[in-house]
Amino acid sequence: MTELSNKKYITKKISRFIKSAQNVLSIEISALNDLAARLDERFEHACALILACTGRIVVTGMGKSGHIARKIAATLASTGTPAFFMHPAEASHGDIGMITETDLVIAISYSGETPEILGLLPSFKQFGIPVIAICGKPSSTLAKQAQVHLNVQVSQEACPLGLAPTASTTATLAIGDALAIALLEERQFTAQDFARFHPGGSLGKRLIMRVQDIMRQNQQIPLVLSGSLLDAALLEITQKSLGMTLIVNSENQLLGMFTDGDLRRTLDRNLDIHKTKIDDVMTKNPKHIAPEMLAFDALTIMEQLKITVLPVVNDQKQTIGVIHMHDLLNAGVIL
Repeated sequence: MTELSNKKYITKKISRFIKSAQNVLSIEISALNDLAARLDERFEHACALILACTGRIVVTGMGKSGHIARKIAATLASTGTPAFFMHPAEASHGDIGMITETDLVIAISYSGETPEILGLLPSFKQFGIPVIAICGKPSSTLAKQAQVHLNVQVSQEACPLGLAPTASTTATLAIGDALAIALLEERQFTAQDFARFHPGGSLGKRLIMRVQDIMRQNQQIPLVLSGSLLDAALLEITQKSLGMTLIVNSENQLLGMFTDGDLRRTLDRNLDIHKTKIDDVMTKNPKHIAPEMLAFDALTIMEQLKITVLPVVNDQKQTIGVIHMHDLLNAGVIL
């Protein structure tokens, strides 16, 4: 095969890939549109049951439905609705002991006839636990025995063989997201609440971490006293490696800052570094922040002022720390 014909073959094959992908997405979009149009009072009833639950939401499903169930449980848990995933096969061998009488079950089975799920229904009934069924067959055993049935029926799967769950799992995942967000809004769940459940994530760090949590303190702060000579300030800059030093009075109150940029401007004036006092060349009353400020807000100030370091002072304007852009990066505040 010549190089030209090979390129034509590859191009033709890629176009088939794209056409196939577009067909899959079109089928799944259609399934979601049908699902949205089908929402009714049963969805409201499901939300009301979950809001009234004083325990946890137990989400269960087998196979592909199990994978979707795990995601739904995780989404609920991270948005203010305590939830966990329970494997139905393991539940019938003792794991059902995780459930209490104050809990609620969301059971997922597209057919509504999954044996492992149906085998748990008598136990749920014995506990008096409400069951919300997410399935695609309104006439199924699961749909009939549940307190609420959310219908995720699709007209066709995106799989051309009609075998691999595709559009149906997309619809199931979407109804789980819809539940989670409707509940989030009803609970007036805020970004700060979300951050509390994600302390290790970037959003959590942006909404929780304070300047005082990551600022440099004590001997890490580049400092010289007012009245010091410029050469002493340069030595402090070199030793602390932040490209700047702060100037304070005898009570540690912030008076000024001297940076690498200030040094260049000083040298342009042909000043003697061994005779010039730091007070004569420092930037007076530099921008500073409080230790209680969110680290993300400190980042915003740095970006707006196009600077890389900020002094941290207390209510008496005493210097208690310094924060550098690198500190924000190392702490994960910068994405």
